[in-house]
Amino acid sequence: MDILKYVNNVVEFFTNPIWKYLLYGIIFMLIVTWLSFVYWTFRDAKLRDAPAPFWAIVVFVLNYVGLILYLILRPPEYIDDIVERDLEIRKTELMLSGGSSKCPACGKEARDDFLICPYCRKKLKNSCVSCGRPLNLDWKICPYCKSAQ
Repeated sequence: MDILKYVNNVVEFFTNPIWKYLLYGIIFMLIVTWLSFVYWTFRDAKLRDAPAPFWAIVVFVLNYVGLILYLILRPPEYIDDIVERDLEIRKTELMLSGGSSKCPACGKEARDDFLICPYCRKKLKNSCVSCGRPLNLDWKICPYCKSAQ
């Protein structure tokens, strides 16, 4: 009889309405998490230039398995990172090509053949008295025409 009473107490404990509401709450939280993963996948795929509607549907249909698939197969970089990297490469190539440098006074770009900075009017180079080419301020002789300065 004691065992039957014990089983009845356990059954009565789990038939309490709190368990039903707790189960509904857990199911609700799982659905909210699932839908937030669908939204996050859509937003992340758009930022990475992947087919966003396709991946959102995959995550919606396949649930967590779809999310894992997306995380494995998504493009590795954001579009903004690609554009920024390309701009940095282009900027470095321009600087290495020797077309421009920075003014020591104001820091703005000034081409290597400028005698003065067009922004702050700081003297950048001397002009050769013979050939007229720009010379560094500390040079004593022109390397182009061999005339002394």
